[in-house]
Amino acid sequence: MSAIPPSQVPIDPRAVIILFDGDCPLCQTTARWLKRIDWWKRLRFQNARDVEHLPQIPVPLAPQRLLEEMHVIAPDRRSVTAGFAGFRTLCRYVPLLWAVLPLMYFPGIPQLGQRIYLWVAKNRLNLLPCHDGVCRLPSKPQSMPPSASARCV
Repeated sequence: MSAIPPSQVPIDPRAVIILFDGDCPLCQTTARWLKRIDWWKRLRFQNARDVEHLPQIPVPLAPQRLLEEMHVIAPDRRSVTAGFAGFRTLCRYVPLLWAVLPLMYFPGIPQLGQRIYLWVAKNRLNLLPCHDGVCRLPSKPQSMPPSASARCV
């Protein structure tokens, strides 16, 4: 049985499409976390590197920009936000994130949030100890043989 190409998979018209760097371990981890808390199943994640299957929407998508920041396409398919603004947009569709949503609109927070987002995005490939699906774990220290006094009697 062959897989259906992503461009032919029907997308729920109420879904929010999140375009992210599918080769980035931090991005993959974030997508898995968001999928777990997406109770309403409104979020659809798509690898931005798969440029042949980008959503056909009226707003132009620049493939290079898609790799610099996550892009979030609203259900109306006319609105696209990126970076911190994109995260704010997707928070509207995930009930567990509603509590932090008002904080994201406080004066100064959007600018600070975007600066932090851009720093994380720029350094994303070095923030997790995983590369090519392989994670390095700290080596386990050699255990000492149990002493006679430590034995249970």
